[in-house]
Amino acid sequence: MNKELRRVSVIVLAMFLALFGSTTVISAIEADNLAAQSNNRRVVLDSYSAQRGAILVEGTPIAYSEPSDDVYRFQRIYSEGEKYSGVTGYFTLNQGSTGLEGSLNQQLSGTANSQFFDQLNAIITGQEPTGASIATTLDAEAQQAAWDAMQGYEGAVVAIEPSTGRILALVSTPGFDPNPLASHITSEVIERYTALDEARPSPLQNRAYGGGQYSPGSTFKIIMTAAALENGYAPDSQFENPATLTLPGTNTQINNPVVGQCSGGGDTVSMATALNLSCNIPYAELAQDLGVDTVADMAEAFGFNSSTQIPMTSTPSRYPRDIDEAQLMLTAFGMSSVRVNALQNAMVVAAVANDGVLMQPTLVDSVIAADLSVLDEFQASELGRPITSATASTLNDMLVDGVSNGAAGGARIDGVAVGGKTGTGENGPGEPFNLWFSGFAPAEDPQVAVSVIVGDGGGRGQQLSGNALAAPIARQVMEAVLNQ
Repeated sequence: MNKELRRVSVIVLAMFLALFGSTTVISAIEADNLAAQSNNRRVVLDSYSAQRGAILVEGTPIAYSEPSDDVYRFQRIYSEGEKYSGVTGYFTLNQGSTGLEGSLNQQLSGTANSQFFDQLNAIITGQEPTGASIATTLDAEAQQAAWDAMQGYEGAVVAIEPSTGRILALVSTPGFDPNPLASHITSEVIERYTALDEARPSPLQNRAYGGGQYSPGSTFKIIMTAAALENGYAPDSQFENPATLTLPGTNTQINNPVVGQCSGGGDTVSMATALNLSCNIPYAELAQDLGVDTVADMAEAFGFNSSTQIPMTSTPSRYPRDIDEAQLMLTAFGMSSVRVNALQNAMVVAAVANDGVLMQPTLVDSVIAADLSVLDEFQASELGRPITSATASTLNDMLVDGVSNGAAGGARIDGVAVGGKTGTGENGPGEPFNLWFSGFAPAEDPQVAVSVIVGDGGGRGQQLSGNALAAPIARQVMEAVLNQ
């Protein structure tokens, strides 16, 4: 073999190996990832080749498909579109898919690996291929209560069963009607999508678990208290009690919500009293004592700075590590660059309610084939143990006191011990507040943990507090779960 022929042979062999490698990656290694891409045109068209499975709430379809007389064969229908839009998302020809429609597209369209034999059987028998149905964890009454209470407000509600992680309610407002986005007329889909995308506040932004994040205000004191208890502090630990405090290295002064000393006076104040009355200055001093790494470690143990699959991927809530002492002290009451969504805050109180164990949150109870066999079933699993059982018990009692006798009284339910914390997140001079409540009930055997965020000050600028607006919304959701 002459030199030139040998060189050509080597080049051809290299090209063959490169082609073999790339096709192997595409057809085997990356196949599932490519199939999961909602914007993959082939995947979209394949999704219309079978009757798409239903999305169910307590056995009732909230999203289902019916035969149509066009090339796509089936029309997606949303029976209570706006109320469940934060859960279902949308399924479109040309704008991708979101929510459960996007994250579980393969199961719904019948193209998941677990449905291979169902597909094969449909081919052999000549039956119409059918996707699997998704049975959600949602409680219909809790979802309705959350939706009704949030009408007219920008924000979100997430309710979790603490012992399992099952999501009982998930609402993002304003919502949207997914039905026009499911149209088979491309121009109609684009027109409707554009209108939703340009609306303010945007209905397409999922404020429960997605990009709609807010400063948490004093709900972050739950994490601060957990960090303190885990590091040798006790409810009766004392802190200096000035009326104002100048942040180190700055001319910035911070105050308590009620201007003046915490609890009306005294040289010192206990951590329990500071939490009960939501005083800022003692918690800023606590953050200074603990240090940024201790606070950040606790925040991350509860889920901050990480995504969560519900199965949709949440936007990580943020707690910064690269901050100075002044910023650290501001984070103690949820200011500076701390950002959180309703799912994350619900996870925090759910872990406190569940003896310190944080469960993996989920919206899916089971995946059900067309023949009603169960393809996949929810199994409760631990996500972590951010705090000890002893810390959880102490913090539980402190949060119950905050609702019974303190600044979170708007969440009280007659005959039920409720634990929780309000938050009023500031956004700069003159900007509307973020209004929060995170809590659980009943305290002795928690059945529900709920977090409520009302953005834009509830339309009232800086006039309202978390206790005035968010806490009563949370109370209605808890009552719905507890059937009060």
